[in-house]
Amino acid sequence: MNPLLGAEQAVLGSVLLDPGQLAHLDWLAPGHFYRPVHQALFAALRKLRDDGHPALAEESVPLSWVTDAVDEAGLHVRGLTAVYAHTLISACPRPSHAPVYGRMVLEGAIHRSITEHAIRLHQAARADALQGEVAGALHHADVLTGVLSDLAQRWGTEPRPVAPAAPVATVPVAPPPVRADQVAEDERFLLAVLAEQPKAMDEVVGWLRPGDFADATHGQLYRCLGALHHRGEPIDRITLLWEAQRRGLLADGTLSSDQLAAICDGVGPGSAEWLGELVMRSSVTRTAATSAREIRALAENEALAPGRLINHALHALGPLDEVRARWQAANGRPAPTPPAPAPSPTGPPPAQVHAALARSTPRPVSPSSARPGSAPSPAAVRPPSRGHG
Repeated sequence: MNPLLGAEQAVLGSVLLDPGQLAHLDWLAPGHFYRPVHQALFAALRKLRDDGHPALAEESVPLSWVTDAVDEAGLHVRGLTAVYAHTLISACPRPSHAPVYGRMVLEGAIHRSITEHAIRLHQAARADALQGEVAGALHHADVLTGVLSDLAQRWGTEPRPVAPAAPVATVPVAPPPVRADQVAEDERFLLAVLAEQPKAMDEVVGWLRPGDFADATHGQLYRCLGALHHRGEPIDRITLLWEAQRRGLLADGTLSSDQLAAICDGVGPGSAEWLGELVMRSSVTRTAATSAREIRALAENEALAPGRLINHALHALGPLDEVRARWQAANGRPAPTPPAPAPSPTGPPPAQVHAALARSTPRPVSPSSARPGSAPSPAAVRPPSRGHG
């Protein structure tokens, strides 16, 4: 049996056997279940509890608790029968372990949710790259950040970027084929303008970086231009070629004198700032796609604990945050720096502590603390009657 399916069945079976277990599962939502029928049944059980179902006030769990839950869930999903409800009951080894089963369901939901949002971010980044835009990618990056923060709160951990012990293996993201030629042309044109109009470096040097170039050779040439500009030395095709030679770009085959001449020849008037923004747009979408692929690879690793997954995913969004800040600076809209949350002198927030404890500590039912309506023991509610009279 699939472990996630077994956990979903067990947590539902525990609540069908003992309605009181719902009090220990407030942090678990119907949407955390993978199967729609399980989502509907968990939502129905919660609704019955909130509506004050008579089963909550009886010593033993009546059959109506199961049948009413099936009827309520059947209003929202097809195919659910009382027979399947009893299958769920049989799948629950111990009702008192409901918080642990719920933790397993939440863990699967965290991996699944992060994977889904990473895919959406990647799709938005690729779509923006085709259109020469960035708004969609940045929006979905914000959504993913919010999802990670919400999942961290539900899991009971503090969201903070943490680098993985080993780099995540992903394939480098290239611009879409229909845009690759245009991106390369924009980069060559920008380099030609900067070589021909050295003062134009002042317009872009504050926010454009070598890594923003899709072509690594173009990025190295921009690095040479930046070095000459930083040292206050003259910039032209000769000094640029000399700087490239000093950096070993000619010796290792990264660049040739013919390539440099082709870039510098035939340049017309152009705005370095405008061309730099075009390069930055490509960099934003390319970085967003790379971050999305890395986060998806992390989320598909089932051995990665949820807390580590969330923090590694936040770390993977770091390069995009950095490129985004420079993109906004290039457009005259510096990104506001969110205030860092001050550490509480009394420890983590109570809600966070409650979530951490609730999803990791079994809650056995004792006779003295059992609430009305809870089953006295699993044995008393087992098949063939399941304790429902």
